[in-house]
Formats: sequence, C-alpha cells, structure tokens
Amino acid sequence: MSRNIVITGAAGALGTAVVEKFKREGYHIIALVLPGAQEHVKEADVCYEVDVSDEISVVEFVKEYETQFGDLEAIAMIVGGYAPGTLESTTQSDLLSMLRLNFFSAFSVANAFLPLMKKQLRGTFLFVGARAALLPEEGKHAVAYALSKRLIGAFSEILAEEIKDTDIRSHVFVPSILDTPINRAAMPQADFSKWVSPRDVAEAMHYAVNTAALRNMNFNLYGGI
Repeated sequence: MSRNIVITGAAGALGTAVVEKFKREGYHIIALVLPGAQEHVKEADVCYEVDVSDEISVVEFVKEYETQFGDLEAIAMIVGGYAPGTLESTTQSDLLSMLRLNFFSAFSVANAFLPLMKKQLRGTFLFVGARAALLPEEGKHAVAYALSKRLIGAFSEILAEEIKDTDIRSHVFVPSILDTPINRAAMPQADFSKWVSPRDVAEAMHYAVNTAALRNMNFNLYGGI
C-alpha cells in the first residue's frame, strides 16, 4: 500500500503541523483546502479545493481520489472552528453553523471514504474533538461548538463498531487550547506555555497511525490546563 494521507483543513495552524509531520515521515500528502480561499500548502504533494461540509463535493472528490491514487493509509479531518455562546444566547442558526463546520466536515469525508477503507480492510480515521465537548463547565461557554464537537466523539464510537472486524481504526484527538496565532490574538493575557502545540497533536496522530495495537482511542492533549 502507498503511504497516502488525506488532510482536510491543511492550510490552518494544526493542518500545517500535521502536513509537515507526515511529510517528514515519508507520506504522500493529499491536502484539501477551502475553495476560493487561495490557500497554499507548501509541503503537500497535491492540493485540492473541496468544501468538505458539502456531501456532493466530497463524493465527487473521493471518486477522483480513487482514480488518481487508489489506496489510502489515513485521513486527518482537521477542518473546524470555534464560536462562543451561552445556552440562552445560542440559536438554531448558531448550532447549524457549528455543525456544518465541525461535524459535517468530518462526517461527510469519513463516510465517503469508508467504502474504500472497507475494501482495503485497513486504514486510520483521525478526528479532532474538543475538551469543551467533554467538560460541561467549559462547554456552557460555547454551547454550539461543544455540541458539534461532542458529535465527533459519538460518530467515532459508531464508526468503531462498524469497522470492528477489520484493521481499520478510528481515533479522536482532544486538545484543550491549541497554541495558534488566532488563539493568541484572542487571549493575549493567557499563559501560552500551558497551551498545546499543534506539533504535539501531529506527533500523536503519527504515533496512532503507526501503532497497530491502538484501536479506537481518545487522545486527551490538555497541556498545562
């Protein structure tokens, strides 16, 4: 099998770290970026513009992928975003926005690639969760975000049951606060040393992909928080 990895959200801070790590380890990087955003992924072997929250666009991409590349070792679903909001201030529109960005973007990609993974009987799904989805005392400050990320964990559990008789694996990586330029600008008074480096998440993803004994794990990456 070729060492192909698909990485969504590849131009963001976490996506860039994941691209760089897997590239250093000899993987063939297929990067997905937002259509029209003119995003460039320097280390990628090939880059596609795909709206990963749009089911039809993803299905068309997967058809193209199978024609061009055939097999797949891993998918890192990095696309996502944060929005604050209390329970009383959260509207259905807020929730739909977060679901589209954080959940549908992962669900559509994983679901579309599942038949290929089943055909291979191997491969690894890499999802990104959030600590706010696990801890209500944090989630209450970002309700739509927390709910959308909680669905990631639930989906991974259902997926794990679906693939339990194969060598396909599904892992969820749960950071507290990622040390990114956007987060630093939003919280300039915070102690950045306690935050989680995107490089550490990338290292954990690489370890999970290359450790067959790990099956359907949650990796809690909380740093000093």
